[in-house]
Amino acid sequence: MTNDRAEAEQIEVVPAAKADEAIIANLLELYAHDFSEFYGVELGPDGRFGYKSLPLYWIEPGRHPFLVRIGGKLAGFVLVKRGSEVSGQENVWDMAEFFVARGYRRRGAGTKVTHEIWKRFPGAWEVRVVPENTSARDFWSHAISTFTGDAIHSVGVEKDGERWTLFRFESAVAV
Repeated sequence: MTNDRAEAEQIEVVPAAKADEAIIANLLELYAHDFSEFYGVELGPDGRFGYKSLPLYWIEPGRHPFLVRIGGKLAGFVLVKRGSEVSGQENVWDMAEFFVARGYRRRGAGTKVTHEIWKRFPGAWEVRVVPENTSARDFWSHAISTFTGDAIHSVGVEKDGERWTLFRFESAVAV
């Protein structure tokens, strides 16, 4: 598909119901497979990567799961939570996980999805990236800069022996 067609397709960011948990679990396998190139996730004995925290998104307040549809078709997911995994700050929004299927990438859809999420959750945000994942770092830098209207600069941080590239910014937009 061309970018022109992608622009014409409707992008939906829909809160995921408990009944959607299996769909997100399946998408998390694709996400973990992509991510395994940069981060030490390993297959379990059942041949799946798994994601232990997924059930918490329908139990704990401050956790928000979303499905992404493009042109009416399933295209990805977003997991947002309150509280930083890296800085320890409790009052920031954390882009816990973000995934757009490969067939929908590099067409502007991911940026539109991030902007929709940030509008829904005003306040301080943190987005962390594995430093070796330069494509993700470039994506987040672009998405945040176009959202805030300002050049964004990342900082390198380390927590529990793991290195991260961290972006911090404010979303002042309320829907």
